Amino acid sequence: MAFDYKKEYKEFYLPKARPGIVDIPKMNYLAVYGKGDPNIEDGEYKRFIGLLYGVAFTIKMSKLTDHRIEGYFDFVVPPLEGFWWQNDSQTIDYAHKENFNWISVIRVPDFVTEQEFDWAIKEATSKKKMDFSKVRFLTIEEGLCVQIMHMGPYDDEPASIELMDRYIEENGYENDFSKSRRHHEIYLSDARKTAPEKLKTVIRHPIRIKG
Repeated sequence: MAFDYKKEYKEFYLPKARPGIVDIPKMNYLAVYGKGDPNIEDGEYKRFIGLLYGVAFTIKMSKLTDHRIEGYFDFVVPPLEGFWWQNDSQTIDYAHKENFNWISVIRVPDFVTEQEFDWAIKEATSKKKMDFSKVRFLTIEEGLCVQIMHMGPYDDEPASIELMDRYIEENGYENDFSKSRRHHEIYLSDARKTAPEKLKTVIRHPIRIKG
């Protein structure tokens, strides 16, 4: 049976609909970097997401090729995630999505080294006849964070973020945004197939002990 990160690490992917503190270890990702409104039809965001999935499934299906990855085990491709920010601001202004900067990522198992990543890029390029050079190998250790399960449209996230801010203030923490610690979302629903009010999104913010 394929290993499913959402089921095996529920504390990271399936939080409650109320804020909680979590310590996130180092993880490896496939990543693409971009700017602008993610909702633009046929825009950069949607094109780049396709590249991520192309490489992720190349790694997953390597078991059907002659290439053998040391330590390989079958896995469910983890959900799409995103790190978001706007220049000169620690908050997200949902009214100006054109100002978004983003890093979209998909987690990969620890057996995916940079060498195996390079193989996957070459394999995907050869098989799909597409340019996958925008995809990067990225390691992130988020550390101490607050997170919540947001239910509903993305534009309603400020209400959940307000709950998170109130929770950390009451418990002796404060936000710790920086160039390496960003607003983080994990998408558990397919927005193309799910009604906005039923969308499930993990929202995660970096924090530190106050003072």
